[in-house]
Amino acid sequence: MSEEFEPRAITVRDIAPADFIAAYAEHLKNSDKFELPAWADLVKTAVFKELAPYGDDWYYIRAASIARKIYLRPGTGVGALQKWYGGTYRRGTRTEHFRKANSGLIRVILQGLEEMRVVEKAGAHGRKVTRVGQQDLDRIAGGVARAQVEDDDE
Repeated sequence: MSEEFEPRAITVRDIAPADFIAAYAEHLKNSDKFELPAWADLVKTAVFKELAPYGDDWYYIRAASIARKIYLRPGTGVGALQKWYGGTYRRGTRTEHFRKANSGLIRVILQGLEEMRVVEKAGAHGRKVTRVGQQDLDRIAGGVARAQVEDDDE
């Protein structure tokens, strides 16, 4: 009675966040449907930041991170993402305060993901991942998992 072991499908939850975000950011960068705005090299990601991000691919990395967040928690909206990407506003010798991230940047990224049919509006509150988007994200997660298994075998 030897039963064959049938592995279950690999999802985004099974992959380390940094590995998945890097792979999905590369996918978005190579995609023709997801475009980088003209102002992406000038914008700060939050009011508490002094400078714009240094990396060339920061916009794709943030978009991949947002897509992952919405995959894990359907119904997440711009306000919740602002809190997640927010941070400490250092005011010199005065007490530090928490500040939210740039909502316009998050909104534009979500609109770009909506055009790609990765996310959609979830009724009156937030966004959720579409069926096509879930298949896309899980396919990339499976590719990352296979690459990790091949690296472990070598």
